[in-house]
Amino acid sequence: MRLAFSTLGVPGMSIPEVARLASENGFHGVELRAHPEEPVHPGLSLNERVELVEEFKAADVSILTVAGYAKVAAPGDDEPVLAEIRALLELARDIGARYVRVFPGGGEGSTARADARAVRRLSAAAALAAGMGPRVLLETHDSHPTGGDVARLLDSVGVGPVGALWDVMHTWRGEEDPAESLRHLAPHLGYVQVKDIAAAEKTAPLPPGAGVLPLAEVVELLSRSGWDGWLCWEYEKRWYPEAPELPALLPSVREHLLRLLAAAA
Repeated sequence: MRLAFSTLGVPGMSIPEVARLASENGFHGVELRAHPEEPVHPGLSLNERVELVEEFKAADVSILTVAGYAKVAAPGDDEPVLAEIRALLELARDIGARYVRVFPGGGEGSTARADARAVRRLSAAAALAAGMGPRVLLETHDSHPTGGDVARLLDSVGVGPVGALWDVMHTWRGEEDPAESLRHLAPHLGYVQVKDIAAAEKTAPLPPGAGVLPLAEVVELLSRSGWDGWLCWEYEKRWYPEAPELPALLPSVREHLLRLLAAAA
């Protein structure tokens, strides 16, 4: 398995700094948060996109994902959601990212209606992605936190340009066993986000191995199934300013993930 980390953990850090951090700490790739307040977003000019590609190419680091915020199950018209996904796909295509991350965002209304909106929009997103290259991944998150929730949508869309991003924290908080999560998500799985937290209601990021998430079990299940994708460490300091700075933790993050992989081999 290959290792990546998310720039959610390093708010405001420049692209050269992110590329250097990944390279110096032995990470194969990065998940780039795509937001107007970040250095990476759909408003980048062509020249800025080229410069970004060259920066990561020089560091020999892959751009795993453009982590967007489109909400495929949210109430409202389809077109603004699809326009947002289209812009994210164009950015991902231009910078060589493998994936575009989207959220469910179904809110507190009817689950059936949220599902219908999500399936309709994901089907349209699949058609967009098929012509561009990057794959759209729906994260286990918010209104659809478990593998069963996300698979219920993706099974209706089909396997192909749209898939799943397994955020282990959300499936665990949704009281879904890791083996059940993998069973639901395996046909659609793009990659896996990992982190550590103190408890279901205490989600501030902890150093690797200091929390309660079943990361060893998840890695063992993935290894046993023959899956050979990406593990991405997510460290959300942006929303938890009291958390330690990620750069100092990256060596121990890598060592911890490598230990889990060695134990599962």
